[in-house]
Amino acid sequence: MRPSKGFFWLWLLLTFVWIAISSSLAIESVATGTVISAAMAYVFARKFEIWRGIRFSPQRLYHFILYTGVFLVELVRANINMMRYVYAPRIDVDPGVVTVKTGLKSPIGRLALANSISLTPGSLVLDISEEGLTVHCLDMRTIDANDPSRTIARPFEKHLEKSFG
Repeated sequence: MRPSKGFFWLWLLLTFVWIAISSSLAIESVATGTVISAAMAYVFARKFEIWRGIRFSPQRLYHFILYTGVFLVELVRANINMMRYVYAPRIDVDPGVVTVKTGLKSPIGRLALANSISLTPGSLVLDISEEGLTVHCLDMRTIDANDPSRTIARPFEKHLEKSFG
């Protein structure tokens, strides 16, 4: 059986993640990761259409690397902000739910944006729809109530658009 479209790039991504998580370049570890990643990529690429939209070009790779940097900065910023809540003598939060409009068209780009928002502490994506993302925020005072997209999604969108279309 022939692997479906998107298999190769998903396989490379999963292999890279395996090597990064295992922190080992030992031949046994890399070989195991390569085989397991190939099996997972095969199953995911055949079963879920979202992975078929992955295309590769040097420009897309460049913007994905930039996105990774932006994500890490936002992750550190959100963790420091969350630390303020944890160590405050009195917890003073103003939780709320907002709809974040996004210009991302591709399902994989919207999925990456939703995961990026959910992985930063203090926010959680509740739903993905045609209108945008429904996001629960721990403290509404930290976002712009008139334009929540600007503070929640914009840091990621520019590079995700160029990475995933």
